[in-house]
Amino acid sequence: MEKFIVSARKYRPQNFNTVVGQSHITTTLKNAIKNNQLAHAFLFCGPRGVGKTTCARILAKTINCENRTADGEACNTCNSCVSFDQGTSLNIHELDAASNNSVDDIRSLVDQVRFAPQAGKYKVYIVDEVHMLSSSAFNAFLKTLEEPPPYAIFILATTEKHKIIPTILSRCQIFDFKRITNHDTVAHLQEICDKENIKAEKKALHIIAQKSEGCLRDALSILDKIVSFTNGELNYANTLEHLNILDEDYYFKLMDCMQQQNISDAILMYDEINRKGFEGDLVLDGFSEFIRNILVSKDPKVAVLLEVAEDFKSKYLQAANAIDPAWLISSLNVLNEAEINYKQARNKKLHVEITLIRLCYLKQAIELLHDENGVHKKKQGDTIKAVAFRNISPVEIKVRQRKPASEKSKVLQASPIPAQGTDAEEEAKLIIQPAKALQQQDADVFKETIIITNANAQTKVPKLGGLEKIRQKIVSQNQEGNGVNKELNEEEVYIAWGKYIEMLRERKNHSAVTNFKSAGLTIPGENCIRISTESKIQQSFIENERASLIDHLQNYFNNRLLTFKLIIAEGAGNREPAEKHLSTKEQYLKIIEEYPLVKQLKDRLKMDLDY
Repeated sequence: MEKFIVSARKYRPQNFNTVVGQSHITTTLKNAIKNNQLAHAFLFCGPRGVGKTTCARILAKTINCENRTADGEACNTCNSCVSFDQGTSLNIHELDAASNNSVDDIRSLVDQVRFAPQAGKYKVYIVDEVHMLSSSAFNAFLKTLEEPPPYAIFILATTEKHKIIPTILSRCQIFDFKRITNHDTVAHLQEICDKENIKAEKKALHIIAQKSEGCLRDALSILDKIVSFTNGELNYANTLEHLNILDEDYYFKLMDCMQQQNISDAILMYDEINRKGFEGDLVLDGFSEFIRNILVSKDPKVAVLLEVAEDFKSKYLQAANAIDPAWLISSLNVLNEAEINYKQARNKKLHVEITLIRLCYLKQAIELLHDENGVHKKKQGDTIKAVAFRNISPVEIKVRQRKPASEKSKVLQASPIPAQGTDAEEEAKLIIQPAKALQQQDADVFKETIIITNANAQTKVPKLGGLEKIRQKIVSQNQEGNGVNKELNEEEVYIAWGKYIEMLRERKNHSAVTNFKSAGLTIPGENCIRISTESKIQQSFIENERASLIDHLQNYFNNRLLTFKLIIAEGAGNREPAEKHLSTKEQYLKIIEEYPLVKQLKDRLKMDLDY
């Protein structure tokens, strides 16, 4: 019985021409070999399964080939190529840095570099997953990598280029491998199926290419599994079943339900999908990608990004022409929010159903406007207008104070307004009715109004008694205290500061008293006091008293606009404590801060101080 070999190994490229999807790499390497311009160190970086190690082996085999072809390929017939294919070549050394990442492993490799090759021109050292080396191993490798012997060539391969130190990167020629496109993957899979006599539908191969996400090794592994599952026949249905992928026909049906606002069919369809074993997050993610594909199909310039089977492209283009882009963008926002909150939802199925209901009613939530600038989305709530009321003629309003409730209201009668010959003036006639007696409470607030309608009179709006009373109360509160705003100057600020310190003493807050005494006070502008502190600790003590301190200062100066700001004096934290020499003015301010009565004595004696 012949031993089975997986397709990824069996159909591994043996020369540059058979490498899939990396023509920019293979062409550069072949030209370098042909022109004898090989670097001493290469770095191959890129995603997994795109051919980094394969290209490194092909390069190692080609540079030692004895009979290279005209286009720079290995002949595969000479002794060097045969020994390489059989794995017996002594000129090629491979090191897996994932498991041999210590400094001793690199030193052992460096020791081997000293010996020249016995056959062939070059000794090639391939270090795979080089980003796994330790920092010590990298440092031990630096000197040899910078100045190797002329016969030594190093090929480093990695999937995480950002983890390699810059000193290694600067010593290598860097080749960036790209993901293999779906088209190249499908073509390569079709070629293998033809060689293996496997019947495969183009749609099934395209699904495998999408699932592999640009990794050819993954695509070949998936192909082997499905071939075993289907006994050598790949079709669209069994590929979807094996890969647990939802058929795109379901998404087209869901889209039709949402365009017709058919909630019941949409929920029943999701229930059918759920019973087949597809989780809600898979449905949300697949539907988001489906709507993205429709949005991409709207513009011919962007349609190249549509990576779906050829059979479905016409359906996508038809759906793109029928659906407005504003609805597509809004639905993507709804689906993105649903995917983010899916893990936190307790009832996953209900969470997805609510999302489908929102998508069904999305047309009612927005209004799509078409103009010369394109399509815009507008909420329908913005178009709602207030109820239109009938215009009311201007009125003249006379106000008089209400009589006490104990007295009965007298019926007032007014003579009809003389007619002046117009219908509007006839309708303006009104008999004055008495105002009904109100309750005794708030009798001084409410006022009795007598309304006389006159088309030619100007409108006079009465003042509300309750609002006027509140205004008077606020004015009276602002006039409390001494009744006159005090002038904001340094003397008065220090007096107010000293009174607050006395309040702190009464509260036995001695720590705050000490910090308040050492603060400096200045007046930078109108309605503002600047408090300078020497440290953050002192600042925090004053900050803790902010509310009561502001209230105290505002009451003292009878100024509700008064505020203060805290600053830390520059250089306060670095200067050494020393005895501070105060000027005569500072001494006076210090005295009145602690003893406010001195200021009162000065004012009573009408003394003028000479600072």
